[in-house]
Amino acid sequence: MPLNEQGFIARVAIRHSVSQDAVRTILRALRSGGGTMAQFSHPDFGGMSQWSPGMTMVGDMFNNSLKSKLDAVCTELAAYVAQTPSADRGRSRDDPEVSYRAGRQRSDWWPANLGTPSAVGAQNELRYAVFPRRLVIEDAGRVEIYDTGNHRIFGVAQAQSADQTLTFTSQDGLVRVKDLPKVAE
Repeated sequence: MPLNEQGFIARVAIRHSVSQDAVRTILRALRSGGGTMAQFSHPDFGGMSQWSPGMTMVGDMFNNSLKSKLDAVCTELAAYVAQTPSADRGRSRDDPEVSYRAGRQRSDWWPANLGTPSAVGAQNELRYAVFPRRLVIEDAGRVEIYDTGNHRIFGVAQAQSADQTLTFTSQDGLVRVKDLPKVAE
């Protein structure tokens, strides 16, 4: 790690009152996520945590202060990753800090005219993409597009049990997909 990067990590840790190890962990996760998403586990954030612009989840799920802190740290680190070449780019598939690395996959399964989503996720045959005024859900190969109206979706929970479920949250609370009009795009 370059000396100037270590100084940057120390400053971010002080500014946000977290450990340098937490900042390094998030920075590594952001680089693995292409600078736009991070998934990691660290005790400073209550264990398993995730971040992408517009979506923050921490292990202590109802701790809004901790979510805000994670969002601030990740936003600052994502800007740094976007501006700074990484020494990690040349890592091989045998990287000892990665448990599994998938081959490149086409990630834009949604209609191209929607642009870049603010959040995406997938589990088994159920996946989603959130856009301004649009929500796209693919369930077992069938793609449906919904008009989210005035909802600004910022929270998504995906679970798998007997049924696979998606839960979306906006500034108005729970967003019921059955109440959203379908769009043909």
